[in-house]
Amino acid sequence: MEQPPLLDKVEHALTQLERARPFNKARYQTAMLELSSRLLDKEGGIETLYHLAPRFDMAGVFAGTDWDNPTILVPNLVRTTFEHGEKHTITLELLSELRLLALSRQVYSHPGVPAEQARHFLTQVLALNLNQVFGTLDESQRIRLGKTAEHVRRVFRFLLDNIGFEDILTSLIDEIWRILSQRPIQVESVKSMITQIAITASQESNRLGDASLGADRLVSALFGPTQHCQDDPGLEVYASRLSAMDKNALQQEAYGFARAMRDVGLVSDYHTVLIRWLLDHDRDALVSDALGLSSTGLDVMRSYQQLVRRLLDELVRPETAQSIYSLAMMLESGILYSPPIAPALWRQLDLPLSDYCCELLRMGFGQDDPPQRRLLAGTIAILGQPLGIGQGNNPTCQSARAISMWAYNDPDYLLHLIARAARYDSITMHFEGQAIGSANIPMANHPPLDTDPVSMVLVPHLDRIYHEMGRLCADRQDDPHRWINPEFHGWWVGREFFLAVDIATGKLKDYDAFVTRFYRSYHPLYNGNQPIIHPQPAGLAVTDSSANFVGWHAISLIRVALDQDGVMRIYFFNPNNDSGQNWGNGVHVSTQGYGERYGEASIPFTQMASRIYIFHDISDDAAYHENVAISDLEDVKQMACESWARERLDDQELAAQASS
Repeated sequence: MEQPPLLDKVEHALTQLERARPFNKARYQTAMLELSSRLLDKEGGIETLYHLAPRFDMAGVFAGTDWDNPTILVPNLVRTTFEHGEKHTITLELLSELRLLALSRQVYSHPGVPAEQARHFLTQVLALNLNQVFGTLDESQRIRLGKTAEHVRRVFRFLLDNIGFEDILTSLIDEIWRILSQRPIQVESVKSMITQIAITASQESNRLGDASLGADRLVSALFGPTQHCQDDPGLEVYASRLSAMDKNALQQEAYGFARAMRDVGLVSDYHTVLIRWLLDHDRDALVSDALGLSSTGLDVMRSYQQLVRRLLDELVRPETAQSIYSLAMMLESGILYSPPIAPALWRQLDLPLSDYCCELLRMGFGQDDPPQRRLLAGTIAILGQPLGIGQGNNPTCQSARAISMWAYNDPDYLLHLIARAARYDSITMHFEGQAIGSANIPMANHPPLDTDPVSMVLVPHLDRIYHEMGRLCADRQDDPHRWINPEFHGWWVGREFFLAVDIATGKLKDYDAFVTRFYRSYHPLYNGNQPIIHPQPAGLAVTDSSANFVGWHAISLIRVALDQDGVMRIYFFNPNNDSGQNWGNGVHVSTQGYGERYGEASIPFTQMASRIYIFHDISDDAAYHENVAISDLEDVKQMACESWARERLDDQELAAQASS
């Protein structure tokens, strides 16, 4: 039982923090962190801090720190805090975890952090730090953390006891499969989670229960996909085993790796050893089997044999293992049959990078691997998986969307931009005939270091140009996206532009006409059965799981089709790192199970119409289009007015709602 003096001191420090003015919070934060650290030592101290979480959060213990806004926290950075943070930084991290537990159990609420999001975050944090949960730290970690290691372990056990170990692991495995079904190009955090699951499974097998069954497939995909490496012997041992195999055994290994890669979407380091061995021993015929190529991919590989061989020579190594999957997808897409692509890739292979570009890539990916190889791997990743790019913590979703759109629709232009940015630290785009050079525009933000190599190099330039385009049309009396999107993304973007809200007031404007035109532009039953030929940019009014407005977000509309249940759905690209979301009031975005292709998200057409606030149309004549069903329009308007638009109704609409 905690002694009153320490509790009194905590209460006093917290009261002072609550009373302090914003500019003076830092003066009292240190005392609160020091006392919290002492309280973590005491029996019942963690429970006390958990119950105080609403108070210390609102009092400002996180003010002025990276933890101040829980909506932008990243689960895989928690481990970095424990490995490199000082005592008070680690205490701050632990208080943040207790805050999120309180949010997950709805003890209190925080804007933009619904309970399920807080719980999901804790699930990932626990999965990535299972060594902390079970106290399986190595000696260097124990020495560095010292007494703080026990604080971390006890808080994590408290989190585990309140959430449930098997439930967390089961949820985590389901979550990994859900993320992998989207085939992201950034898989480092997923691999880290699977590694932690593998370690825990070997040490805590008696506690995993049924969850171990779901973990086996993920673990084996990384550490033992085939018969001759299923015991995870190490790369050198596996390489020696290959020399003793006959052709049939080698072919079975190739088939096994290809099946695992295609099934899970991850590439084992052992896969790179096999392909490297096949290349070195002139077994090229088996390389296509190891890539899992169909007749299309095999034909492309044979047609561009020298280029593919050079790409394999550069990329087949453990550090860039995941690019094997991307290369296979690129070959299957037939993109090399487009005349500019092969020469552009030859240019990329021998591209000299600027000193700044090299240093930037080293900052993001370390000193061991050459920057040229990292950028080449990133380029192949985006060409092979155009819908796998995510923006990470970079706030400008337009740039991520643009890179995806170009990879999907105009890859030679994307390769041109990559080459210019990487070699000359500058790109040039045009806005209504005026050239805009990125090198002449000051950089507002630091380059993103938590994303893929292409985004790391290209996004800062795109962001600058995007903002400059916005400045050039800032004085026009309409939403700037009307002019920016066609100039920024490409000629295929529809010049007809529709906006659901009034710029001056932020209220809904001619919403019935807006929704009607969206149906007539994109719904096959109302637009003469015209498909979406090129991906079209659109703007979402994003809502959380309580249907509260969160913010505006850029997406690409890819196609519209009936699912297996006969429901008309919109399939779209969402340039964040996870497209599966709950938008509230029963609106759930799906990433699999309804005909989605890898990287696509989908939602019923009516639900999407209720969240769209900006779209373009390629056609300027909708006269032949069918009349939209009144029931559809009413459903869309009701869903919008019960979510993002509830605060955007004008007096006339409010009166109409009241009368209804």
